[in-house]
Parts: sequence; C-alpha cells; structure tokens
Amino acid sequence: MECYHSLLQAGSQLENTLQQVSVSMSMKEVDGYIEKQVAYLSGGRGEDSSVIVTLPEYSAFSDIPEESLAKVLTYLTLIPRARQPGVKFIIILDRRLDTWTSIKTALARIAASFPGNLHLVLVLRPTSFFQRTVTDLGFRFSQEDFMLKMPVVMLSSVTDLLRYIDENQLTSEFGGTLDYCHSDWIVLRTAIESFAVTVKDIAQMLQGFGTELAETKLPDEGTAIMRLLSTHTDKLLAQLRGMESAFDGFFEKHHLKLQQYLQLLRYEHRFKEVRLINCIEEMGRAQIIILHGHQLAASHHYAMALIVQRGNELRHHCDTLSNALRVKRAHLSQAHRLLLCLGQAQSWCDDGAYLLAQQLVGKFQSKEGAQAALKDIDRFLEGAPSLLSSGHNLLAVEFESVVTPEIQVQHQKHTVVQEMIHNRQVCLRKLADKHVRPIQLVAPRAESPPRSKSPLFSPKHGKRRSSLRSSLEGEDSPDLLKRHVMRELIETERVYVEELLSVLLGYRGEMENPALAGLLPPTLRSKRNVLFGNMPEIYNFHTLHGWCVIGNVCVYFQKENFKVYACYCQNKPRSESLWRQYSDCAFFQECQKKLEHKLGLDSYLLKPVQRLTKYQLLLKELLKYSAGGCEGTSELQAALAAMLHLLKSVNDSMHQIAITGYQGELCDLGRVLMQGSFSVWISHKKGPTRVKELARFQPTQRHLFLYERALLFCKRREEHGEGADKTPSYSFKHCLKMSAVGITENVKGDVKKFEIWYSGREEVYVVQAPTVEVKTAWLGELRRILTNQQKLLKGLDVAHITLQSALRKELV
Repeated sequence: MECYHSLLQAGSQLENTLQQVSVSMSMKEVDGYIEKQVAYLSGGRGEDSSVIVTLPEYSAFSDIPEESLAKVLTYLTLIPRARQPGVKFIIILDRRLDTWTSIKTALARIAASFPGNLHLVLVLRPTSFFQRTVTDLGFRFSQEDFMLKMPVVMLSSVTDLLRYIDENQLTSEFGGTLDYCHSDWIVLRTAIESFAVTVKDIAQMLQGFGTELAETKLPDEGTAIMRLLSTHTDKLLAQLRGMESAFDGFFEKHHLKLQQYLQLLRYEHRFKEVRLINCIEEMGRAQIIILHGHQLAASHHYAMALIVQRGNELRHHCDTLSNALRVKRAHLSQAHRLLLCLGQAQSWCDDGAYLLAQQLVGKFQSKEGAQAALKDIDRFLEGAPSLLSSGHNLLAVEFESVVTPEIQVQHQKHTVVQEMIHNRQVCLRKLADKHVRPIQLVAPRAESPPRSKSPLFSPKHGKRRSSLRSSLEGEDSPDLLKRHVMRELIETERVYVEELLSVLLGYRGEMENPALAGLLPPTLRSKRNVLFGNMPEIYNFHTLHGWCVIGNVCVYFQKENFKVYACYCQNKPRSESLWRQYSDCAFFQECQKKLEHKLGLDSYLLKPVQRLTKYQLLLKELLKYSAGGCEGTSELQAALAAMLHLLKSVNDSMHQIAITGYQGELCDLGRVLMQGSFSVWISHKKGPTRVKELARFQPTQRHLFLYERALLFCKRREEHGEGADKTPSYSFKHCLKMSAVGITENVKGDVKKFEIWYSGREEVYVVQAPTVEVKTAWLGELRRILTNQQKLLKGLDVAHITLQSALRKELV
C-alpha cells in the first residue's frame, strides 16, 4: 500500500508540473509570424512590472490577416499570463521609418486584437520632417478616438522613450543595454514546448497506471496480492527503465549539443574579435582560430559548415591583409624616398633663395661683379638635387603613385625658385659678355604726388620718374608705352619679391639664430608673427603664382588672389606699435648691417602696403595706353575694379578693427560694406520735447559702419601727444538692425542730408554726408540691402504657403 500511495503522490506532483509547463498554444499555430519578428518579448519590464511587447519596423504589417495578428498577440501574452494572470502590458510601436497612415492603421488593429490588460502604447513617430509634421497634426485630430480605446503616447526620439522605461530594460535598438537575440529565443521556446509535451505524456501515463491500480480488484489471499503487486511493480519498473533510458539518451544528446553550442559561442566571439584585424600580431591569433575551427569540424560538430565558412573568411582576410601590407610597405618606402628628395630640394631652394638675396643689384654694374655672381650661380647649380636636375619629370615618372596635390604644390614652388635662379643666370651672362647700362624702371604717372615718406616715393625716385616720363611722352606709339609699363611691372615685381625674401631670411629667420640670441629680447622672439604679420604667406603667393601668371595681368589681379594683403594690413597697426618699442634694439642694427640695407626694417615692413597701392596705378597706366577696342581692355577694367574694391575692403577692415566697446561679435553682423564720418541729428519720439528740439540744432559727429545686417554708430577718438598711437579708434555708441531700418532719401533744406528711421520712426536719425556723391553711394547700398530683405521675406512666405498646402493634402 505504501508503494501505491507513493505512486499516487508522484502522479499528483506530475499533474501540478504539467499545469505549470503546459502551453495552451504552440509556436506552430502562429503561422510563422513569430519567426518573421512581427512582435517579440524581450524580457524587459516597465512601470509596475508591466511586460514589454515590442512591434519593430515591419513593412508588410498591414498585410497580416486579422486572425493571424490576433494569434501572435495572444501567443505572446499567454506566456507571462501563465505565471502572473493579472499582468499589465506595454507596447512599443517602432515606426521611425514609416508614415502616419501606417501608424493609424497599426493602432486601430492593436486596439481590436490585443487580448491582455494593455497599460500603455509608446509610439516612436517618423523621423523625416514631412512625415513627422503630418503625424503630429494627424494624432492631434485623432487623439481622442485612440485614448478612448487605449492610452497612446507619441514619442519624438529614443531619448523620450527612456523617460518611460529604464535603460537596462530596453534592447540595443532603442539605446538600452538589455541583451536579446530573437533566434536564440525561438530555439529556447521551441525546446520548452517540446519538453512540456514530453512531461505531459509521462504524467498521463502515470495517471493511467494509477487509475488502473485503483480500479483493479484486489484478491482475498495474501499470496495472490503479493503476486499482483510484484507483477504491477515489475511492469512499472520496466516502463520507468525505458523512460530512464530515453531520458539518458535525450540528456546525452542535449548535453553534447549544449557543449558544442558553448564551443560555437566561444569560437564566434573570438572570430568577431579578430574579424577586423589590422596588424601582424593579430594575424597570428587568426591562424590559431582557423586551426581551432579545423579541430571542431573534425569532431563532427553540428555547425561544421558555419565553422568552415568562418575559417575560410579569416584565411581570405589574412591573405588580403598580407597583400595590402606588402603594397603599403612598398608605397611607404617610395613615399619615404620622395620625402627625402623633397627635403633635399627644399634645402637647395632655400640656399638658392638666400644666394639670390645676398647678390646685390648694385654690384652688377661692373663686368667683373657680374662674372663673379655668375660663377657663384654656376657653382651652385652644379649641386642641384636629382629631383630638379634630371631632364625628365622625375616626380611624375618614378613617384606617380605617391604624389599628392600638396606635394605637387611644393614641387611647383621648387620649380619657381629654380626658374628664378636660371633667369638670374641668363641676365648675368648678358652682363658678363658685354657690359651694358641696366634697364631703367619706368614709373606710372600718378594723378597726384604721393606724400608718404617711404623710400619708394623719395625725391630721388621722383626725379628719375619725371625724366623717364618725359622721355616716354616723346613716343607716339601706345603699344610701346604699354610695353614699357608692363616691363616695369615685371621688373619691380621681381625686385619686390627679392626684398621680401631678404627680410624674411635676414630678419625673421635670424631670430632663430643662436649666435644672435643675446641681442634679441625674449619678449620680441615670441612676437615675431606680430612684427612681420603674414609676410611669409605674401611671399609664398608671389613665388608660387606671380611668375607663372604675371604675363596674364587679368588672371593675376584677381581679388581672391590678394586676400593675404588684407590680413597683413589689419595687423599693420600692431606691427608698428611693436616696432616703436624695439626699434633701437641691437639685433635689428646687426641684421641691417649684414644685409647692407641702407634703410631700416620699418621701411621694408611698409613695402607690402605700398605695393598694394601701386598695383592700381600700374593698372590705370595699362588701361590708359590700351585702345578702346583693343583685345583685353574689358579684362583690364575688371582687374582694375577688383583691385580698387580690394583697397576699399582693406581700408574698411582697417577701420573696423579699431571699434571698441561693442558687446558681441562683429562677424555676426556680416561683411562691412561701407564706413565714413557724418554729422547726425537724433530725434526720439518718446523723449522730452525740449531735448528733441535741442537735438535738431546740435549735430553730433559720428562714424558710421554699414554691415549686411546692422548699422553701427561710433565716435571717432584720436590720441595726441608724444609717443601716442596715431591710429584712430572708434567708440561704439548705437546699433540699428537692418531688419527694422527705413530710409527717407531727401530732407528739405540740404541736398546732402537723408533720414534713417528705426522701428516705425520711434527713432529718427538725420544724416548729413560730406558730399552729394557720398550720400548717393550710401543710399544705393542701403536700398540694395532693404530690397534683398524684402525678396527674402517674400520667398519665405511662398515656402510657408506651399508647405501648408502640402500638409492639408496629406491630411485629406
């Protein structure tokens, strides 16, 4: 009887177990939509331990039949409800790449098919601008309909999702840390359902055996009872041994598969670590992994095909990397050789430029001096590096695969220096063969005599120019005069570039000379970029572009080419201030002595500014001697206009950097278009009458700066006294935004006056220009800005109306 009671107890326990593991619906009944990942349970939990059901992006969601969708949702909700009947659910509906129509359809189908206690629906709305706008408007009009059926929250991004669900309860696609693999979940769920069926069969068998024992009538004799019990016990033991053997076989197979699965996981992990190998050390690890894969395949692993495929991928990647490393090594070796050649060429060019700078033009007046200079150049050319001395283009032939645009630019600079040396050599040969009088420079005729104390405008130069001009005026041919001006442009350009080089090498370069370190104040060494500005950039520009295109004046004198001068001019006040502090320094005197310069460094620092102003005079001369119908006249006019515009821009920027007291960034106001001094009468509508009347008769002097987005009123200030900075400064007083500005072009009583009013004439500024021409220029620029603003506003209105129409069509 004890065995009987034990059997009944075991049957009862199996029945309880059967109730726990039994499933009312299997995965096979869901028509394969679980495998397609229409929806899934990640294991995450939300507020109040609500179970999260995720509906990811699925393009064919609207094509799923209603019955199949109901089966999917029922199957997923039955899993947690088997253990916790009253559990709540949260749905995450991911529609970031979809449309409002799809969202509306999905919400309606969920409301009709979801079988559980739905706590919340979190919708990730579309990310595109148009669909996001349509979704917002559509949800606003349909929100009440959805809220009556289920609570819906529309989210803009994954960040908003974190406000409702913790990060560790979300999968990686939503920015969380929860580890979830859908294929692994399907394998595990299939095993659980299979195990549940097996347990159910065993429980039913035990229940049937217990029922058979209970219904069997026991005999009266003890011997018969013992025989009956022995028979039933033997039968039960035989069945249990059979089940035990079946369980052992199942466990051995399952245990072997789990071991192989663990081996596969480790193999896959190591494969991912070395899949992106990019060094030789990791190639050794890849070879070890390939060998391990062969061992797993030899042991008849169930994933042998996958392991062999991974091994072939690693082997192919190793071979590809080996070939790439060989190619890279050859490429780097060639690049190293090229850099060595470029270094030799750069050193040779520096020495050549220094040699040209050391050869003073005054020593060429004698035949002996020209011959001595020619010997120095011939001796120097004998040591030219192979990159420059080879007859063929060595850079294109031997180093074609490693040449970059930057290297080509650097090589062009070397070629320019080489051409300069060859030009000097040709010139010296002519002077050495037969001593001739050097070519006199022809100066353009300026409209008014310059007042600068610069050596370029000294009385000596002026006398020479007047004599040359008188000789030119005797010529009748405009072409001859034009050639003379062109010759002067080329010759003076060459002298100018050589002077720049002598300053950079003889002054700026000597600041790094240890032999002169004792003569140079430490504070000055750290401020050489302030003293010389961007003179190296100006020199590089002229050496790289000047000699290549000086023959084509229209190409050379482009406004974009001379932007380096704007930076130099803006830095000039700081440079002059620094020079005044250290002009008596022994370092500068020593450098001037070595260079044999008659003028100090300050005169040479002024040359870029003088050269910039001289360009427009030369262009005027060229245009003067060009006939109206001559080829290239229009291009010359364009080049002159570009240079005049550049001079104006430089002048305006020089004034702009002197503005003080403005709270903000001047660059936010756009480009400075115009600037000048005016008399201004100010009237405020809200001010007292007597102040307003007083303001009408007492003008203030203001310096106005017109920007693309604002108009600045400043007060000009100048310091007087010995040692004071002669550069004026501008104290900021007021700013008017151009979006609220209006103008009245004529004011009674004075043709030079005009009105600028602000914010609907809350403030009125009567401005008196120094001349009518200045007034006309300012009014033209103001009209252009205001007209462009009106066009921009009209364009925005049209775009807004178009967008509204498109939204209405989408909603309809």
